Order: sequence, then C-alpha cells, then structure tokens
Amino acid sequence: MAPPAQSQRSPSPSQPSGKSEVSDLKLQLRQLAGSRAPGVDDSKRELFKKVISYMTIGIDVSSLFGEIVMCSAASDIVLKKMCYLYVGNYAKVNPDLALLTINFLQRDCKDEDPMIRGLALRSLCSLRVANLVEYLVGPLGSGLKDSNSYVRMVAVMGVLKLYHISASTCIDADFPAVLKHLLLNDPDTQVVANCLSALQEIWSLEATTSEEASRERETLLSKPIVYYLLNRIKEFSEWAQCLVLDLVAKYVPSDSNDIFDIMNLLEDRLQHANGAVVLASTKVFLQLTLSMTDVHQQVYERIKAPLLTLVSSGSPEQSYAVLSHLHLLVIRAPYIFSSDYKHFYCQYNEPSYVKKLKLEMLTAVANESNTYEIVTELCEYAANVDIPIARESIRAVGKIALQQYDVNAIVDRLLQFLEMEKDYVTAEALVLVKDLLRKYPQWSHDCIAVVGNISCKNIQEPKAKAALIWMLGEYSQDMHDAPYILEGLIENWDDEHSAEVRLHLLTAVMKCFFKRPPETQKALGAALAAGFADFHQDVHDRALFYYRLLQYNVTVAERVVNPPKQAVSVFADTQSSEIKDRIFDEFNSLSVVYQKPSYMFTDKEHRGLFEFSDELANLSIGAELADTGVPGHSVEANDKDLLLSTSEKEETRGPSNYDAYSAPSYDSSLVSIAASQTQSDLISSSTTVPGNAPHSSFAIDDLLGLGVSVTPSPAPAPAPPLKLNPKAVLDANSFQQKWRQLPISLTQEYSLSPQGVGALTIPQTLLRHMQSHSIHCIASGGQSPNFKFFFFAQKAEESSNFLVECIISTSSSKAQLKIKADDQSASQEFSSFFQSALSKFGLP
Repeated sequence: MAPPAQSQRSPSPSQPSGKSEVSDLKLQLRQLAGSRAPGVDDSKRELFKKVISYMTIGIDVSSLFGEIVMCSAASDIVLKKMCYLYVGNYAKVNPDLALLTINFLQRDCKDEDPMIRGLALRSLCSLRVANLVEYLVGPLGSGLKDSNSYVRMVAVMGVLKLYHISASTCIDADFPAVLKHLLLNDPDTQVVANCLSALQEIWSLEATTSEEASRERETLLSKPIVYYLLNRIKEFSEWAQCLVLDLVAKYVPSDSNDIFDIMNLLEDRLQHANGAVVLASTKVFLQLTLSMTDVHQQVYERIKAPLLTLVSSGSPEQSYAVLSHLHLLVIRAPYIFSSDYKHFYCQYNEPSYVKKLKLEMLTAVANESNTYEIVTELCEYAANVDIPIARESIRAVGKIALQQYDVNAIVDRLLQFLEMEKDYVTAEALVLVKDLLRKYPQWSHDCIAVVGNISCKNIQEPKAKAALIWMLGEYSQDMHDAPYILEGLIENWDDEHSAEVRLHLLTAVMKCFFKRPPETQKALGAALAAGFADFHQDVHDRALFYYRLLQYNVTVAERVVNPPKQAVSVFADTQSSEIKDRIFDEFNSLSVVYQKPSYMFTDKEHRGLFEFSDELANLSIGAELADTGVPGHSVEANDKDLLLSTSEKEETRGPSNYDAYSAPSYDSSLVSIAASQTQSDLISSSTTVPGNAPHSSFAIDDLLGLGVSVTPSPAPAPAPPLKLNPKAVLDANSFQQKWRQLPISLTQEYSLSPQGVGALTIPQTLLRHMQSHSIHCIASGGQSPNFKFFFFAQKAEESSNFLVECIISTSSSKAQLKIKADDQSASQEFSSFFQSALSKFGLP
C-alpha cells in the first residue's frame, strides 16, 4: 500500500521553518540599513514586525541586534518604538549587546521630537544594566530640565529606575533634590505626581540607613506640601489624585481647624465618578477624625450615600470592592446603616460573591426595628436555585436569631425550614437549631417536637447529623424514641464515615444512659465496644475514656459528661478585634477585600518597616484562635458535653497502631452494674465518692492504665536575678537579621493599667520609661488606638540579646508580646522583667 501523500502547506509568516528565515531577515535588514529610496520605511516596518513577532513566540533573533540598530536611524516613530522594544528585551539577557545601543539611544535623547526624546530616555533607563549606569546620569539630568512635560515625566520615573540599579549613583547625582524642586514648582500635574511617587519610594528605602532621608520623608507630610497638593488636586489625573489622597491620609493635623479645612477641600471628591478616588477620600475623612468621636460619626453619615451609590453603579467587580469597604464600616457602626438595609438586598442577576457579601451585611445591620423585614427577605432566598446562596441565607437567619432578644418569629421560620423537603435546607436548619437551643433552652419543647419527626436516614451531611444526635442526647428525656433512634445508629456504626458523627454518637448515648438507663443499657454497651474497635484515634480514646469513667464511678461520670448547663450568652467571634482594627488602618487596599491584614498575604520584602517579622502572622492567627476558643471556666459554665469537633482531613488517615496500650475487653456486666448504680443515684441525692478512690492527680496521670508512678521532682534552685546592660547597642540591620533568624520564645498577652493607657497619648514617654529599665526601643509606629514597638535588651554579664515585639491596643488595654532571645532558657525570666517594667508605666 502506498504511503499517504503529504499535504503541501505554506509555512505561517509568524512561524519560521528554520534558521534560514532569520538569516534572510538579517540580509534584508542589512540591505535596507543604508538605503534612502522612497518607501524604504514601509519595508523596514514590515521586517521589524516579523522580528517582533518571532521574538514574541520565543525564537532567538538576537543575531539581528546590529542590523536593527542600524535600521533605527530614521525619523519614523513607529520604527523607533519597535526598535526600543527589541533592544529592551535583549539587553536584559545579553548585557554586552546593550553597549551597542548606548550611542543611538543617547543620540535619540537629543532628538527634536519630544516623543522620541521621551521614548529613548525610557528605553535607556529600562536597560537595567549595572555597567551602563554612568551613561544614564547625563540624559536624566537633561530630561529633568526638558521643556516638554512628557520628557520630564519619563525622566522622573527614570530616576527611580536608576535608584534601583545603583542607589549611590542616584544620591550622588543629587536627583532627589531635583525631584523635590519639580514637585513644588513644575506646572504639569503628572510630573508632580510622578515626583511624589518616586520620592516616597526613594526616601522610604533610604530612611532605614539615613537620618537625613528620614527627615526628608517627613517633610512630604508637612503642612505646606500637603496643602499645596490639595489646592491643585482637581488638576491631577484620577491615579494622581489617589496618590495625593493616600499621602494626606498619613498627615497629622495640628488642630481641629486643620481637619475641617482639609475635609472642606475634599468635600467634592466624595462625588467623583471614579470609585478609587471616592474610597481614597473616604479614608482621609475617617483617619483624620479618629480622635473626634462626634465628628467621626458624622463622617459615617456623610460617606454613606456616595458609597451606596457606587455599589449600585458600575461592574460587579467594582460593586464587590466597594461592598467590602462598606462591610468593614457596617461592622464598626451597624446602627448608622440600619435604616439602609434595603440597599443590601440581593438582585437576581448579581454574581454569587456579591450576594454572599450582602448577606453578611444584612446580618450585621439587623436590629429590633428591621429584623422582621430582613428575615422575611432572607427566607425568600432559602428557596433560591443557587444552593450555596440558599445555605448562606439560612445561616444568616440563624446568626440574626443568636444576636436578637425577641426571637419568636425567627424560631418559627427556622422550624419551617426543617419541614421543607430539601436536604440542604434541613441540614443547615438543624445546625442552627442546635445553636439556638444552646442559647435559648426555653424553646426546647417547640423545637424538639419538630426535630423528633426527622429521620436520621434522610440526613447525609456530617455536621447536620451530628447536630441531630446532640439533640437526641441532650433532650432524650423529652423525646420518646431517642434511645431507639440512637440504637439504630449504633447498629450502623461501620457505615458512618464521619469521625465527628461517631464522637457525637458516643457522647449522646452516654447522656441518654444517665437519663434513661434501662432503655439505653444495651446501646451504650454496643457503642463502647464499637468505639474500642474504631480505627480513628479520637473515637477510640473517647470510648476508652468513657469506659474508665464508668468503671471508676458512675456518679462522677455523670457529672463529667452530663452536668447542669447554663445558656450560652455570646458566641465567640471568628476574628479578633485587633485584626479588624488593623484592617481598618489599611482601608482602601486589598486587605479590606481579603478581610485580613496585608502581612498575611504579602511577601516579606514588600512589607513596611514595622512588618518585617517572619512569624507576625502566627501571632495574629494565635490571637484569632484564642478569641474563637472558649476559656476553661467558660466551658465549665456553658458546655461540658465534650463534643469535640474533628476536621475532615483526619478522615483520610489510615488505621492507627495501638501497640502502646490496648483497650480493655468489653465487659457487659459493667454496664449492668452502672445501670443499677445510676438508678439508685437518681433516687438518692447523695453524691459521695468512695473512700478507696485513687488520688485525682494519679487518676489523670494513669488514665490509660499504664501503671506509671508519679514522684514529685525536687524544686529547682532559685536562679540569680536578671541584670541588663543599660548601655546596650544594636543597629537596625542587626536587629532585623536576628529577628528573622531567631525562633519565637514566648507569646503572651498582658493587661495595661488605666494610667498606662492614658500615658500612651504621647508614645515617646513609653520609650523613655522602658529605657530607664535598660530596655531600648529600635523602632516604633502606629497611631491610636494601635501602637507597635520593637525593643531590645542585653544581659549585663554577656552579649546575649532579647528582642521584643510589643503591640498595644489602647481600646482593649491589652499588650501582645512576642519575645525572641539568643538564650532561650532566659526568655521567661526576661518576660517577667519586661512585664514588671510595663506595669509601672504611667504610675507616679
């Protein structure tokens, strides 16, 4: 059979078939280089387009470098642009070739056409070759004095590029001083904006090593410069206006008149069509009035209308960005937005991410006056075809119920959800009913009457099934079929894949056993036996724990597993107030959209001066978890049912090895004895513990029956008191390097005295106070109510350093301490010393 004929296809003009086409291009460019025939520029354009297209798809055309440079000697600006693009691309890869471009770029920097001068200067500064820095100074100096504003604008940004290539060359040429002169005197506002941007970046980087640069950076925030920029703000472009407003937000006004003058100047910026300008102006208004409570509240009223207008106009992405900022404001002042709740109703054509954010805002603004209307609207969303939004709406109803006092109508709505024939609706409603009963136990009879009609077979989601099982155990005395339902679940133990459900099932059977012993005796025995054989570590350990509790004393077991409970008054917030305050400080940034501070999602090198800590995120996350978790005494008062939540990640783990210890073989007589004992205990009110009971500490130490005897260890000899060097010295770079290298020794939270909080109105007083205790400050920042300090100290007898990060919130009177030390063993002693010094701050 003959082979198939190959199709004849002409190669694509943008895809050369081999090196021959590059060679052909080289030959053609060489022929056109010295030609002045009519139409030669058009021919050059076509060849240049081919070269750029080859370069774009990754073909190496660097061999054409010389010919491209020769052909660029023309007045055609299109050819110039393509030539600069080619040169900029290959100069980074091959710096030697970049030397060939210096002459013609410097020549073009003196061209009569300002557009060519600007393009050539931009390309020259974009080469970013350290060896060519000396060739940039002359053209940049000329460009900054050029009569054309476009050339000056390019030259200003070229100075910033030069600084990043060689900072010393830029500073030695005194370019920052030239930029400052242009900032205050140039008639073109875009040149002024570029100067402001470049100076902020240069002086911020230089401030870490130069006091003069630090002072120059502070001069940008002086009253004359700020007012000069504000008086010209209408002339700036939208981008430049945002840049100026960001600078003004950092300005510290001298008095209240200063504040009102600035707000009057920016009043019309709140009506701007661009959302970025409106948000930047909003940030200025909010930051300036933080210390003026009454005016700050009026600012919320003033900015409300412009922000709500922005939400309803523009793209969904812009609406989401503005809504994120509104959400932050709503959380801080929900009463101001409570009358505008209808603006947060969901529209049918909105994306799900916008709807979800609006649901959160409806939850935040709900109060006694608008709860009925909001809940009615949310109930409509429960039947939405978008299942995630339907789930979120049901959760929103539950959150409103948990934060309101009059919940009669809301409870009725939640119980109606349980009767809907939609699995996901029933599942979400069950979880909410469980939380509702924890806060409002008086509704148990109404809720249990409806919950009792729900079959566990119809509930597939682990959290919903766990909630139903919790109610079966907690209210088993009111649910006639509770023991039998639990028994059926235990029979299908092996079919239940969620460890969370199995944990709840063990606890529920125990609770039911103490309330209805005869009916639950068999089910409890089967549950303990199944728990012993369970492959999941937590389930196995809980079954073993319950078994040994019953073996020890049934009365004690009942006090542990099923104690009297008090209603939960407040459910823990998922985000700490410190995190929310930090997000507010970063208003008009991605922090608000991501709902987390910038240090949690930016790289180290892009963080500010006081954000260079590698582990800073861990501290805040730890604080967040501490807020979410319930303290020990709260657990005792609110919820001792030991219903531990298990992550779904643990479900994928394989069977565990229990060679270290083995569970006792199941003894059915134990449950029978316990049952009889429980019945007698229910009759008798005496709860005495047998006299032969082991000591409580030993019972805990030997919980797993390892037979380990515990002997008290001798008390350690007292350590000598810590002495610090009052003249310790540590430069900023060494501090930063040590901070990144050393691990965290201690993380603690400390309460400040009212006198100390009052004295923080002048943060420098804290620095002097700590220095009197031989603890020195190396950096500080922030503004009320959040301040941040970095301290260091040194042992007197040896060169061992202690580094401290101290974040103080005057609103909560708390100080968060993070300590790192060369000598980890002395961290605790230094922490006590530091806290002792801090406790004396502000005292006479």
